[in-house]
Amino acid sequence: MVGIIVGGFGALVYWGISIILPQTIAILFSMIATIWLTGAFHEDGFADVCDGFGGGWTKDKILTIMKDSRLGTYGTIGLVGMLVIKFTGLLYLPSQLIITLIAGHSVSRFIASILLYLYPYVRDDITSKAKPMGHAQKISIVIWNGFIGIIPLFFYSSYWVFLTIIPPFISMLLLGRFFKKWIGGQTGDCAGATQQVAEVVFYLSLLVLWKFI
Repeated sequence: MVGIIVGGFGALVYWGISIILPQTIAILFSMIATIWLTGAFHEDGFADVCDGFGGGWTKDKILTIMKDSRLGTYGTIGLVGMLVIKFTGLLYLPSQLIITLIAGHSVSRFIASILLYLYPYVRDDITSKAKPMGHAQKISIVIWNGFIGIIPLFFYSSYWVFLTIIPPFISMLLLGRFFKKWIGGQTGDCAGATQQVAEVVFYLSLLVLWKFI
């Protein structure tokens, strides 16, 4: 539901600006609007993961770096690269961009919630930046998240679009396996990074799908 609200806000900004300015500028303002609305919550998690796993070689070192609020080289490069790919992917989508802006946020947050369910939280102490929400999460909640998360997909002109859920899901499994190997599970930053990656993969999956339908 949060994804639908955030994506809807971004879609509204895009629609309003696209009336008077080029699509390129409208997409940029839409991205800025969603980042402002969420306080760059997930973007910060993605950058922290880039810094932590890029600069740390042990579990304790990785967790310490991720907890640091300062942005490092890996985080800066990763964040810039991710935003550029997201912008470019949206720019080249041929149609139904307003629905895509909503779907990208809702589907990716559903995918991130699966990560919270599948993998243990590894910061059960006072140093944690976020509470372990996944601990109390039941499978029924995950299913409900999925139902809400895929609602925007029903508004596309082709139901083949449901195939685009698969690549983000696979990306989540790969990230989860990576997190499990290095730190034994996931943190709030890992969930944020998963949301960002899943969102980008969703847009790129749409680009691939539109070539064949």
